[in-house]
Amino acid sequence: MRGYLAFFVFLHHSSIWYFYLRTGRWAVPPSNLYTNFGQGSVALFFMITGFLFFSKLVDGRTKGIDWGRLFVSRFLRLVPLYLFVMLVLFSIVTVVSHGALNEPLPKLLRSVAHWLTFTVDDAPDLNGVAHTSIIVAGVTWSLAYEWFFYCSLPLLALAVGVVPPVPYLLLGAGSVFAALMFDPHVFDMHAFLGGIGASLAARSGAFRRFAVGNAATVVALSCMIVATTTFRSAYGFLPLLLLTLAFSIVAGGNSILGVLNRPFSRILGEMAYSIYLLHGILLFTTMTFVIGPTAARELSPAMHWTLIVGLSPVLILASYCTFRFIERPVMQRTNSLTQWVRSLLPVRAHVPAEDHSQGSAFRKPTPPVD
Repeated sequence: MRGYLAFFVFLHHSSIWYFYLRTGRWAVPPSNLYTNFGQGSVALFFMITGFLFFSKLVDGRTKGIDWGRLFVSRFLRLVPLYLFVMLVLFSIVTVVSHGALNEPLPKLLRSVAHWLTFTVDDAPDLNGVAHTSIIVAGVTWSLAYEWFFYCSLPLLALAVGVVPPVPYLLLGAGSVFAALMFDPHVFDMHAFLGGIGASLAARSGAFRRFAVGNAATVVALSCMIVATTTFRSAYGFLPLLLLTLAFSIVAGGNSILGVLNRPFSRILGEMAYSIYLLHGILLFTTMTFVIGPTAARELSPAMHWTLIVGLSPVLILASYCTFRFIERPVMQRTNSLTQWVRSLLPVRAHVPAEDHSQGSAFRKPTPPVD
């Protein structure tokens, strides 16, 4: 599921680029559908995170939670590819700046630090390059929310009767304090709650029996269609409720006419993070260096979308390469790195018994999710 959502975000930003080239304003497109390809997809990303990790907490009541491994796996999942993307971003800024230092070095270093820490509190322009965030389509903001949710898991665990070691509880308390300082959008936090609700629903046998039926497929598709086409924004209670219902049905075992069970869906899901982080760079380099802003601005809507269709396999290939050579190798080192970290720190798992299977594709609640 995540692979399709990441690709929809690519389409969302492709639409934004069409209007940005003509108006100079980076804003949501006039189309409800293309707007919600972005906003709705990110909401569903957060729901998936909420579902997977709340399910892990609930399962932890009987299986235990290896907190050290959990945080090592999250670090390896998010950081290596992000650092690669930051290296590409800094290289593009250098090219656009013609290799010149356009602002005081201390200011530049502070700005770089903001970017290296997932733009938690700011995504400043780098070296005087206006609207630096457009180079990556501004996607880094959502990763700050992911980190907040991960770090708050020890506190959330208390709600289901799991008591983590004190250092992790302190981490959770610190993350909540930082989030209050960060002032997160309420909508985005509600999206995580939607995933938690889906986790609870998917544990009901009656709901799972309903979810795998044809009627549930119709309900899920109808909810997604209405949420993405009827509402101007996904940032509202009703569209979020519709997306939560649709996601809950998928979490309960519905494959949406078998699409989510196909090998291609699994492969695309594994590459979702790469698609999400790389597509902005592909759009920027194409519009700025390959075609040029003037020529890109003169493209008709049909030619613009023909270009996007042509870029799609390039994005998929690039994402496969970064997954194959960056993401997967480091994720396979989760156990060894966890052991190394554990040898340095006194913190231990809550109960050392848990399934350590690898995989990043969206999974159903039974058997236990990864």
